Amino acid sequence: MQPIIRVEGLTKTYASGRQALKRIDLEIRKGEIFALLGPNGAGKTTLINIICGIVTPSSGRVTVGGHDIVRDWRAARAMIGLVPQELTTTPFESVRQTVSFSRGLFGQPAGPARIEQVLRDLTLWDRRDSKIVTLSGGMKRRVLIAKALAHDPQVLFLDEPTAGVDVELRKDMWDAVRRLRDSGVTIILTTHYIEEAELMAERVGVIDRGEIIVVEDKHALMRKLGKKQLALHLTAPLSSLPEKFSQYSLTLGKEGRELVYTYDTQEEHSRIPELLREVNAAGIEFNDLQTSQSSLEDIFVDLVGRKK
Repeated sequence: MQPIIRVEGLTKTYASGRQALKRIDLEIRKGEIFALLGPNGAGKTTLINIICGIVTPSSGRVTVGGHDIVRDWRAARAMIGLVPQELTTTPFESVRQTVSFSRGLFGQPAGPARIEQVLRDLTLWDRRDSKIVTLSGGMKRRVLIAKALAHDPQVLFLDEPTAGVDVELRKDMWDAVRRLRDSGVTIILTTHYIEEAELMAERVGVIDRGEIIVVEDKHALMRKLGKKQLALHLTAPLSSLPEKFSQYSLTLGKEGRELVYTYDTQEEHSRIPELLREVNAAGIEFNDLQTSQSSLEDIFVDLVGRKK
């Protein structure tokens, strides 16, 4: 499938000499939710701003829907909606005025029915005549999403969209994002809430120090880089591990009452039966066991840590 966004050899060096991006190559598929993760200062916002035409690249090429963002910037920009981190709205306009104005900026006809649909989808219709200044932070962020959707973009960038949003509003917003994805809109998400990326995204890209470290299907990434743990809750505590268990990646926890086996999800899972036989032969009794797997956050922290 032809990618809706293609980034080739993209670099950005500011006048100060700081290199924010280092030869970024990236393709984003039409209709997917793509999570771009990275620590503060990694280059996430710079990359987004270049694709959206806000920042000029130093070198490289970016196309959106086949339109070059430099040579054919008007067509490329019309395909994009951007929800920035900052709450940038005119405080004394109404919600409906603000969203309608954004639609007009892209040369779209007034479209009151479309504006109503967008506001209803984001649970803003009942506040359509409220002044922006009277809204909560979470509602203002919804208005930013409505503004970004007003001209019917095919690509929507959400840069930290749920910062400052309470849990209930956050859930409603993600329901709205899923509906957008189902309608064919491509969503690119940056977030500090990695559990949201784990919940929402189909693919994940990790950027650090201006470089893309990995781009992978979320589930494939967790299979490749994730670790699993088997925890045995012991009937009687152990003061130390018997020598015969040195061949396994075992640790004692909870004051000797928990035996934890860490294993690779792809290579070592077949050793669990062998380990359990060894435990039984050693006369070590346990009354419960449980398994857990690395989260996307664990993998992210590990990937970024490797680069240091």
